[in-house]
Formats: sequence, structure tokens, C-alpha cells
Amino acid sequence: MAGSKIDEAFIGHFRAAAKLQGGQRDIPVKLCMGNQAQVREGATVVSTSTRNFPNRLGKNTNVFLASAELAAIASKLGHIPTVAEYFDAMGIVNKDGAAIYKYMNFDQIDEYVENAKGVVA
Repeated sequence: MAGSKIDEAFIGHFRAAAKLQGGQRDIPVKLCMGNQAQVREGATVVSTSTRNFPNRLGKNTNVFLASAELAAIASKLGHIPTVAEYFDAMGIVNKDGAAIYKYMNFDQIDEYVENAKGVVA
């Protein structure tokens, strides 16, 4: 799939995507959002959606399901990245991962820790 041209991208996790985009606005891909988004007929899309079935995003579309990070990288490049392109781009996220993914650290949120006591060994 590496090198497959991407026309549009649906990204549901904006913190990681924003970091990977680096403020760049002149990307070769149209970013779409919204649960009922439809893309142009025949488009190739990279999507963070959990659903992929015929005509889900538009008539005659080709959809690659991906993580937010992979979708952001593909949208910036205009194609599915190679392994080398992916790891090169992910360096910026890995460097700032603690801040980018902070909200996912449920073990550091007092309310969740308290509720988990006795439920999780």
C-alpha cells in the first residue's frame, strides 16, 4: 500500500494530527470531518473511522482505515507512507508523546484510579 495516492483524509484525533502537520496548511489532501462526511466520487481516502463498507464515505471510494497518526502523515505526504517515511514523521510525536497522549494516562487521573480499585487486580 505504500505509495498509494490519497485524495482525502478523515482524522478523529486532532492533537496528534496537529503535531504531525506542524502547522503546514498547503497539504495535497483535503481533510474532511464529521460522522456523516461524504467525499467526492471515486476518491481514495485514509480514515480513522471504525467502519469501512462499500460507499460508506462516498460512491466508488477506496478507503484505507488507519490510526490518526498514519492518516495525518498520509495527508501531509499525499500518499500512504513507506515504513521509513512513517518512522521519520513519528519522531516528532515520540519526542512529545507525554504531552500529546497525556489524556490517555487514565492511571494518572484520580477519579479513574479510585474507581478501578478493587475492580482491577
